[in-house]
Amino acid sequence: MAEARSLRAAPPVRPEFEIKPGEAAHIGDAARPLSAWERISNDTTVRRIFILVVLAIAWELYARWIKNPLMFPSFLDMSEALYDNFVRGPLIDRTLTTIKVLLLGYAAGIAIAAVFTTIAVSTRVGTDLLSTLTAMFNPLPAIALLPLALLWFGLGIPSLIFVIIHSVLWAVALNTHTGFMAVSETQRMAGQNYGLRGIRYVMQILIPAAFPSILAGLKIGWAFAWRTLIAAELVFGVSSRSGGLGWFIFENRQQLETANVFAGLTTVIIIGLLVESVIFRTLETHTVRKWGMQR
Repeated sequence: MAEARSLRAAPPVRPEFEIKPGEAAHIGDAARPLSAWERISNDTTVRRIFILVVLAIAWELYARWIKNPLMFPSFLDMSEALYDNFVRGPLIDRTLTTIKVLLLGYAAGIAIAAVFTTIAVSTRVGTDLLSTLTAMFNPLPAIALLPLALLWFGLGIPSLIFVIIHSVLWAVALNTHTGFMAVSETQRMAGQNYGLRGIRYVMQILIPAAFPSILAGLKIGWAFAWRTLIAAELVFGVSSRSGGLGWFIFENRQQLETANVFAGLTTVIIIGLLVESVIFRTLETHTVRKWGMQR
């Protein structure tokens, strides 16, 4: 009986066997160097340039098809007008004037948004204040305040800065406050356990954790400010002695210089692409992508 029980309790003996490795040629290379085409196609900059080239070709073909340069100039005509206005025309001065006003209004809007957000994260009354003001003024187009700006500040740079601040303030403040509120309690308690208080707590815990939302707010605020400024210059134009890009577009539209109008619009697009692809993408690469918060 004892021997029978021991035989039943003993684990079964597995037969030994040997499998010879087969041919792995049909599997392919586990690792191989990328070809030149694969390296090029994996580059984001190259892909975007390819898209722009395709759009330029489509533009040229469509313009040649309709054969009406007054309504829709060709890409080559626009390029010639763009080069001519940059080299011999006023486009550089107009662009610098617009960028100067834009930077002043954008910086002022971010500073005021920082004050509102600081008040909002400090007290409940501040949170209610920011929520109420955002609900009231965020849907209000900045260009709608232009008549009031003209009455209050007159024809010039202060009026443009006022409407830019309105376009930037609410988007940046709302996204920043949302990002701060989304910071997890674990991160908050970790910072407090390390003894972080006051400005150190905000700079080392809240801002890094909420930076994706802050960066999104900065992008939205930039886009709103850029569109608002061009629209405002189109309405009343001269923001200094020479005016800006919007006034350049308006002047050439009045003179039926359609190629110059498209050159001005192309300048607006190029500046937008440069800001997005150079400034904001570099900021993303060295912050949220480096921290693993964004793919």
